[in-house]
Amino acid sequence: MSTTATPTTPKIALFGAAGVIGQSIAHALRAQGHAYRVVGRSEGSLRRQFGADPLADVKTWNPDSPDSVQAAAEGIDTLIYMVGVDYWRFELHPQLMQKTIDGAIAAGVKRILLIGTVYPYGLPQTATVREDHPREPHTFKGRMRKAQEDLLLQAAADGQIEAAVLRLPDFYGPGVEASFLHGAAQAAIQGKTADLIGPIHTPHEFVFVPDVGPVVAKLIDTPAAFGGRRVWHLAGAGVTSQQALLHEMGRQVGREIKHRVVGKTMLRLLGLFNPFMREMVEMHYLQTQPVLMDDAALQRLIGPIRKTPYADGIRQTLQAVRDGVASTPPAGGRRKAMALA
Repeated sequence: MSTTATPTTPKIALFGAAGVIGQSIAHALRAQGHAYRVVGRSEGSLRRQFGADPLADVKTWNPDSPDSVQAAAEGIDTLIYMVGVDYWRFELHPQLMQKTIDGAIAAGVKRILLIGTVYPYGLPQTATVREDHPREPHTFKGRMRKAQEDLLLQAAADGQIEAAVLRLPDFYGPGVEASFLHGAAQAAIQGKTADLIGPIHTPHEFVFVPDVGPVVAKLIDTPAAFGGRRVWHLAGAGVTSQQALLHEMGRQVGREIKHRVVGKTMLRLLGLFNPFMREMVEMHYLQTQPVLMDDAALQRLIGPIRKTPYADGIRQTLQAVRDGVASTPPAGGRRKAMALA
């Protein structure tokens, strides 16, 4: 465990900060001049991303240990939880949540904000989904995410800690390699064929990652967010589809993008060799019966939310890919670097 000096003692901690959502939140806090703590497993990764920021306090932790959680959360008022696990190990979500709750309470943390997903809802029962939609997950991943939420919300109901959940749809943007759209953006810039999980014409929504940070910064500064209603939605910039965004990428690069569409049957076949693809099969329903979110309640709480239009978000995403390609060494250099590693 290590720290760097900060101008003021941070009262906000980002657990799981190394991911793209953590970076977005850190950027928003930095813009407001707020000191913040970043917590993760790898000190090297955290220092690469946040080491140059004098407002960032870097700490490592062992998420399996409540004592380690407590040490990482000492002096913190608000803990923002974004801890990820391997897609094939979702049983860890409730386990790590309980250990984090225990350690945070012991450290005197006042509130926890969980960055969540639509998985706990299961199949949508309405055209758009509000926060009061039944949580009836029919998948293992959905049940594990629901169990994670239940632990936190029960701790709040018991008066042990204040809590809130912010649910996000799929997301995209510069550096978001886990997005459905990342491969398409690479194909658009490199003139290759994009592999997409279909069907690609069904309604879908995506949130642009840089838009998330300012929303979270407002939310944690709003006491009512942790009151009677403790679940909030942040929807994307309107309903679109993968097909529409692929077309937009083609329009911006000036050519049609070749693509292949992988369906559920092919996912099963690919899953014989790839654990990530295998785990995608049970979540494929989101491609045919998407959960489209209603975030009117959040906008009533914190006011108007700036959402980057898809065309602008795609432009920035494509530029990030261009910049990445331009900064990548020749193939021979990459092989040498890997050999030396």
